[in-house]
Amino acid sequence: MLMPKKVKYRKMQRGRMKGKAWRGSSLAFGEYGLKALDPAWVTARQIEAGRVAIARFMKKSGKMWIRVFPDKPYTKKPAETRQGKGKGPVEGWVVVIRPGRILFELEGLPRVEAEEALRLAGSKLPIRTVFVSRHEAAA
Repeated sequence: MLMPKKVKYRKMQRGRMKGKAWRGSSLAFGEYGLKALDPAWVTARQIEAGRVAIARFMKKSGKMWIRVFPDKPYTKKPAETRQGKGKGPVEGWVVVIRPGRILFELEGLPRVEAEEALRLAGSKLPIRTVFVSRHEAAA
């Protein structure tokens, strides 16, 4: 499971998800990528599910990069607990995704295979995604 080895603070405030991604919004490593169209919190489990879906489809061919890392802890209070008594314990880890962010990148596969692999990964995520290609970005 993806999670940080060490963090400065154990708990974090929720924050806001307004605006577009201005970092990590273009392909940096591979030929093809999966780009987010909606803002959301994507959990470590969802990223892992996407990674597994891509890896299983690709078998041993090609190379994959995961461009996001869940470094934000989210907390949850137990069910049927009264208000007050402090913030709940850390429940899991998320990454804040803003529209335009590249989530996964692939290389070394034919275009149709890369599209299918990224479609499978996109179906594991709670947001709408779109397939992007380095060749289309240059044109």
